[in-house]
Amino acid sequence: MATQLVRNIRQLINVRKENQLLRGSGLAILPSIEDAYLVIEDGRITEFGEMKDISSSLLRIDHSTDASGQFILPCWCDSHTHLVFAANRENEFIDKLKGLSYAEIAAKGGGILNSAKKLNETSEVELFNQAWKRLKEVTQLGTGAIEIKSGYGLTTEGELKMLRVIKKLKEKSGLSIKATFLGAHAYPLEYKDNHQGYIDRLIREMLPAIAKEKLADYIDVFCETGFFSPEETEMICQAGMNYGLKPKLHVNQLSSIGGIETGIKMKAVSLDHLEVMTDDDIKNMQNSGTIGTLLPSAAFFLRMPFQPARKLIDQGAAIALASDYNPGSSPSGNMNFVLSLSCIQMRMLPEEAINAATINGAYAMDLQNELGSIMVGKKANLIFTRQISSIAYLPYAFGTNLIDKVMIAGEWQS
Repeated sequence: MATQLVRNIRQLINVRKENQLLRGSGLAILPSIEDAYLVIEDGRITEFGEMKDISSSLLRIDHSTDASGQFILPCWCDSHTHLVFAANRENEFIDKLKGLSYAEIAAKGGGILNSAKKLNETSEVELFNQAWKRLKEVTQLGTGAIEIKSGYGLTTEGELKMLRVIKKLKEKSGLSIKATFLGAHAYPLEYKDNHQGYIDRLIREMLPAIAKEKLADYIDVFCETGFFSPEETEMICQAGMNYGLKPKLHVNQLSSIGGIETGIKMKAVSLDHLEVMTDDDIKNMQNSGTIGTLLPSAAFFLRMPFQPARKLIDQGAAIALASDYNPGSSPSGNMNFVLSLSCIQMRMLPEEAINAATINGAYAMDLQNELGSIMVGKKANLIFTRQISSIAYLPYAFGTNLIDKVMIAGEWQS
């Protein structure tokens, strides 16, 4: 791949000399360079700086892009999605509009069990084709790294099918993709009154098969009232950790039942959702090395209270932002909208939101050495904005697509 020069950049955003997980007041610091240039070789950043300091030899590079008036920032690192699914659930959307709750929809066969039924009826080829289309769409919206969960199979065959699809996405896509095994998403109907029976199947049947094919990077559990208890969560996580899978957990979406403490005890990479947080929960996050991943588009879609981002930030917790792209509670992978919701509804500063959706999101996928900031040696996964007045205009103009072009590993996406 030829050396590429991007010149006359109005502002190069999130420029750093070293990696650091950001928390507290540090989350609001977003280093940038005005009137900048950037050099890319073999898909990676090799040099950047102010145009006034550029060497004459660089200006003679044949492959050159003029970014006059444009802001350039790292691609979004979306660290929590359910992008592989078989069908949308707009009928449940109508049920919600009629006043049914999440629990009531689940009780009549909707929710996760509905997605599981449809997924198990869908071929692996069709599942891949649907997921590939969604992946291309979110790439155009600026996502350069993504975590994708299983969890709509709830059978050994279904979970393996999902994870094999994610593996194929990894192989075909230029994006950095992480796979998470979420067999503990819900209890199948046949195990409604035999929780331990399903947990035994997860541990003794699913996990060995997943490990044999090397299909997952993480293990996840929906730790919630009516789903998996903290004790069950710990049991499943420990089994996954025995196969080298790190925990990334769903906690505190609907209630606070001890998921935070369990996740911290298990040294989870991240604890995700956090809509319902007690003062003790926030204090525990503050004192942990675990990242709190906030999913404001899920709260928006379900008309739930938004996550207490300001309290978490002000008390020093490390937070990331992600889309929770899924057919039931967040049918959108648009991280630009997540950015806007974070500022408008959770009172995050634009700088805080960008950091949470880039470098901290990278940390939430163990990708901080590859992505999340403008650093020499990192992949050239870049968002080129349209000509805008300031970086704050990104979350401000929430209804407008402000992305001009997206580059993944030095290659333009189309």
